[in-house]
Amino acid sequence: MALRVAVTLEIPDRLRGDGTSTELLAVELGVPQVALELLLNHLVVLGIVEHSPTGHRTTDYGQALCADAANGLNNLLHLNKAGGRAELAFAELLHSITTGQAGYTRRYGQDFWADLDQHPHLRESFDQQMIDRFTDQIPRIVTAVDWARFPTIIDVGGGRGALLAAILAAYPGVRGRLVELEPTATAAVHTFAALQLGDRARVSTGSFFEPLPRGAHAYLLCDILHDWDDDHAHRILARCAEAVHPDGRIMIIEPVGDRHAGTEFDLAMLVIFGGRERRIEEFRTLATAHGLTLDTVADLTEQRCLLELRLDR
Repeated sequence: MALRVAVTLEIPDRLRGDGTSTELLAVELGVPQVALELLLNHLVVLGIVEHSPTGHRTTDYGQALCADAANGLNNLLHLNKAGGRAELAFAELLHSITTGQAGYTRRYGQDFWADLDQHPHLRESFDQQMIDRFTDQIPRIVTAVDWARFPTIIDVGGGRGALLAAILAAYPGVRGRLVELEPTATAAVHTFAALQLGDRARVSTGSFFEPLPRGAHAYLLCDILHDWDDDHAHRILARCAEAVHPDGRIMIIEPVGDRHAGTEFDLAMLVIFGGRERRIEEFRTLATAHGLTLDTVADLTEQRCLLELRLDR
């Protein structure tokens, strides 16, 4: 929590270079000097800041928490952004364990997604968080799957389009379409335009709980189902099953319980979303309810698996 407060107050950024005195920093932040001194003393112990002739300054180690560190930590820890706000819901872990419901809703009075809709700055930080934690895995996902099998791919809830753009760039014969809510859908349009993929990539504004564009050969669900309880997961799969080409596939990419899902992240899915990292048999059960067969399970990265579903014949 000390790190989260330090990031939220921008202390690593403010104390770069020669640093400054506690008195001046307290005035700049508008906080009590005595309380700030307590925090800075602990940040010294953690190695984030150090004593300097002028007061305190950020260490080389502490610069990893600066806004421009490009490692995603600042966005994840900041208490006024989606990641930091969401993890405070762990204070409601007892509620989640005893009810099976999201602690986020109990803490904030509405679910995570309603919060994003109401507060655009939270959606912006969440979209960035998804990019930060996923970017390094995209090349392996692109090369590990023969995406050329699919003349058309619909990325369902595909964020700003980073994964679909990488697939289209690597497979010139494939055409893609991304379905997302605003304003993320508009950001995806810019992603495709910047990579000159506009002639092969389309964006539709909409929800995966509503009817999807029909007839594509692959419907891609990347890090989607684990955000939802079984009732909502069934609704998402039903939309994909009714839309997919008869010879097509539904491609699920996400951590799988007992395979590539850490227990801490599994708890986070429950507390924040009311979801979980499902095991293979749970995916199979979900699929069967919609006339789908789990055809293939493959490891893609150290964090994610691919599950291929096809329509029963």
